Amino acid sequence: MEEIRRLIEPRHRRISVARQCELLGLQRSSLYYEPAEEDAWNLQLMRWLDEQYLRTPFYGVARMTVFLRGLGHWVNAKRVRRLMRLMGLEAIYPKPRLSLQNKAHLIYPYLLKGVTISRPDQVWCTDITYIPMRIGWAYLVAVMDWHSRFVLAWELSTSLETSFCIEALRCALSRWRPGGPEIFNSDQGSQFTSCTFTDVLLELGVSISMDGRGRAYDNIFIERLWWSVKYEEVSLRGYDSVSEARLGLTRYFGFYNYERPHQALDWKTPAEVYGAGWRINVEGLTTPAAAASFALRAHDAAAAGAGANPP
Repeated sequence: MEEIRRLIEPRHRRISVARQCELLGLQRSSLYYEPAEEDAWNLQLMRWLDEQYLRTPFYGVARMTVFLRGLGHWVNAKRVRRLMRLMGLEAIYPKPRLSLQNKAHLIYPYLLKGVTISRPDQVWCTDITYIPMRIGWAYLVAVMDWHSRFVLAWELSTSLETSFCIEALRCALSRWRPGGPEIFNSDQGSQFTSCTFTDVLLELGVSISMDGRGRAYDNIFIERLWWSVKYEEVSLRGYDSVSEARLGLTRYFGFYNYERPHQALDWKTPAEVYGAGWRINVEGLTTPAAAASFALRAHDAAAAGAGANPP
């Protein structure tokens, strides 16, 4: 986010600050606003909320309040509601669509019901999750190929501005498939419904799909990704800073994509299923041995006729 802010030129002769913010997907108020830091007690509450949400994503404010009180901490629902909103957490269960997060944004229908997803780049999906640190927190966005579970791109930010989501999307497009997938699925968060985000997809002719509000299984695979990230990396490391989180997540996603076999993928890695060797950048692997192992498996898969068509 700081990198985006530095692109603003307040004294530009031809483009106003407001227009520069619009072009970059940045709210003008964020140029001047310095968020108040949460105290240590609230940060601890947020960690407990995050851990419990992974176990029971259907818990709303009332149950989360009861959960914290059950740990012996007297908190009121008002504080729990504020912290959950700050973390971007919402209980997952069927409920009426009472309101939109941003009424000015167009909401697209869910396109994946009854669709058989059988090949890479047929459907991409995205989501945001909360990453706790010893002091403060960050938000992680990822773009993932639905069929292979391959994480195409990700980005960290200390705020929920749209710009870091656009940055991750553009990175996925430029690195893996400039023409985009057939369908792109997300939730109805304001970052993904904003015109600056959807226009990137519409210009490529990509069909946009959005989850129903509060539906548990519309974006299930990226929800499983967050579970893996939290339990296999974040909770084990205890990041001290955003830079440390970025380093740890870089290492983890290299492992997740190229080394970690998935039972649902017939014990293949996401990279094998997504590319079978012809479009994989082995610089993302975490060790030379892993790179050699992946290259060998990719060669065997291609020789067996399992490779994808060339781009």
